[in-house]
Amino acid sequence: MIVEPAPAKLNLALHVRARRADGYHELETLFAFVADGDTVTLTPAERDDFAITGPFAAGLSREGDNLVTRARDAFRAGFGAGDRLAIVLDKHLPVASGIGGGSADAAATLRGMARLSGVALDDPALMAIADRLGSDVPACLVGRTTIGRGRGEQLTPIDAPRLPVLLVNPGIAISTAQVFAGWDGIDRGPMATGDALAIALAGRNDLEPPARALAPAIDHVLALLHAAPGVRLARMSGSGATCFALFEDTAARTAAAQAIRTAQPGWWCLETILA
Repeated sequence: MIVEPAPAKLNLALHVRARRADGYHELETLFAFVADGDTVTLTPAERDDFAITGPFAAGLSREGDNLVTRARDAFRAGFGAGDRLAIVLDKHLPVASGIGGGSADAAATLRGMARLSGVALDDPALMAIADRLGSDVPACLVGRTTIGRGRGEQLTPIDAPRLPVLLVNPGIAISTAQVFAGWDGIDRGPMATGDALAIALAGRNDLEPPARALAPAIDHVLALLHAAPGVRLARMSGSGATCFALFEDTAARTAAAQAIRTAQPGWWCLETILA
């Protein structure tokens, strides 16, 4: 049995530079990962099986084409069938929330199958499979702080501080395609240079305005995070609606989380740390 973590992905900065002829967008983004997220368990079995558990299982229960099973099938097509597998996805991250839940789950499935099959995690063929599954899957496969370019698949590792993080989602799922379609097409310039924190502090998320237009609750989330004592940076991640705040220390993060849970008991909050 292989148990693979599928940690939440954050875009500490996300600069959209241009629309591409292939329908994608040219990006510069700073990917980071936290210590918590979903979990994928793979067990050799007599027949294939896939089950979803956890507090956000219901959000995927009617999905006929899950990224986990797509990753399983793509791995087999690339490396050979291998054993039949019983796969359990323990879903703790909100669905369609800008923190790479599906991409992280697919990447965890690829890592688990690679370990079961003796495939090196840095095998170029494995990264090619990840790239075909989605723009965020290569970064999730690497699972560490990187600068992403192109669609996000061209990765350069960079060190990141282990700062406390608070993730907040107001209970809203947003279509990534709709958010990208709402981008105004203006290139506001490249990311800064320097260490990861400097890049993040000087950066922006160009998808915030269209996401906030679709889900005004994001305004409320960001206002609460920006106002929290001890916050270093507050921003929306990915295409939203999850927002994050980096804090000076865990006490400040905990105090902010308690205040938000009291004010908005229906919101999802995760206290974690940059991994």
